[in-house]
Amino acid sequence: MTGMVFLPLTACGGGSEPTRNVVTAAPSPVAQAAPPGPPAPIRTSAADDGDSVLSCSAERGEAAAQRLVKICTSVSPATHPPCNMANSCAIIEDEIARSCALMGDDAGKTPGCSVDPRSDAAAAEVIRRYYSAINAHDYATAWTQWGQDGRPGQRFADFRKGFAHTRSTHVSIGTMPPSEGAAGSIYATVPVTVEAQLDDGRRQRFAGQYVVRRVNDVPGASAEQLRWHIDSATLKPAAG
Repeated sequence: MTGMVFLPLTACGGGSEPTRNVVTAAPSPVAQAAPPGPPAPIRTSAADDGDSVLSCSAERGEAAAQRLVKICTSVSPATHPPCNMANSCAIIEDEIARSCALMGDDAGKTPGCSVDPRSDAAAAEVIRRYYSAINAHDYATAWTQWGQDGRPGQRFADFRKGFAHTRSTHVSIGTMPPSEGAAGSIYATVPVTVEAQLDDGRRQRFAGQYVVRRVNDVPGASAEQLRWHIDSATLKPAAG
């Protein structure tokens, strides 16, 4: 399978670690109802330089973001988890997914783990989280959806550069076939339709699939190995 083709991502050898500016202290709870938000946040400020991450509270509203923070703090075993609505929603959701994967069989007994981390639904959430991170300009979190070391064969700087002219994206996920096992891993195919708007107003539409993978439930496997991550992507231009 090929890498992503809908954006100019240049495959280069080597890799460089992304730098995250993550807020770890959780703010106080809020009680007001969450206002409805757009399916994909659109950044319109001319001052945006591509490095400013859209906060979860700005993306989904303060109350909705705070509910996500509450789930994150209830399940995360980390000393300084990124459970703060000043961070992107994607990194908060990523911490929830990581924490639930650590729980193994106990995840189903934990209210904060509403999706079984081993299920096909959790595989689809990786793709939703990937585009959520891109929309928030949280490229470090998007990068790690390919795995702990990011997208194979590409430097993080080039990965981020590939989205330099992307204003927003929206992903629709189709009906997934059952996941399959092979060589100690489980693979799930996630059909997608992706709509992108560039910063010059042009719109692009792509269709195809992502393949996500996780290590089978074997003794000694780490939480990172047991989590779903993107293995490959095949996307082609599609009619609007």
